[in-house]
Amino acid sequence: MPELPGVEHRRPRKSGVTYAVRSALSAWLEAEGARAGADFDRLRVLDVGSGIKPYYPYFEPYATEYVGVDVANPAADLEGSVEALPVDDASFEVVLCTQVLEHVESPEQAIRELYRVTAPGGRVLASTHGVQVYHPAPNDYWRWTHTGLAHLFEQSADWACVTVSPVGGAATSITALSAIYIDLLFRRLHLPPLARASVWTLNTVGELADRSVPSLRAPIPGSLFVNFHVTAEKAKWRT
Repeated sequence: MPELPGVEHRRPRKSGVTYAVRSALSAWLEAEGARAGADFDRLRVLDVGSGIKPYYPYFEPYATEYVGVDVANPAADLEGSVEALPVDDASFEVVLCTQVLEHVESPEQAIRELYRVTAPGGRVLASTHGVQVYHPAPNDYWRWTHTGLAHLFEQSADWACVTVSPVGGAATSITALSAIYIDLLFRRLHLPPLARASVWTLNTVGELADRSVPSLRAPIPGSLFVNFHVTAEKAKWRT
């Protein structure tokens, strides 16, 4: 059976410059897919900024419906932005929004829309950058801290619970950023094998250092995080 699109997102290579973000994101969403399957009798999933729907396989075994919405993307089921989602109120138990919020003009409006389309008792699974290079696609507006993201979600909508989980740590952040420029340097020198080997080494060192020194991945003054995972849960209907 052919591999579904997005395997490079689900199983990123450690020699790739996106490894630090994608490896943790893939593991998180795989676990969240299984959790959603256990929690909901009926599971409808909306993938906002869906791209090629790389995380569809994690939800497909449990979902009665999986809808991708995106801008100017022929692989999406619906055309629309996160600030104006073309779906009904309270219509999806799980709403994905991965690596999108840094690109939107109005994060507050985006969060309000994510809340609007989430069914009572449902949840939003969002991710966005902490430390990252400027990458317009076509625009790149924002970076957050864990406290800033929690504030954004809590002030923009009436969530029952918001949890922000930092990804990586100071060492991972530094090595991930370094890997981007090391990769670029060796590729411009027409040395791709050396680029891959260098990036693999940097990613390995960053992971090892963060695992070995707990303070490097603690949300304390001076901390750095490469990404954040946000779980925002909507209250059930009151009876």
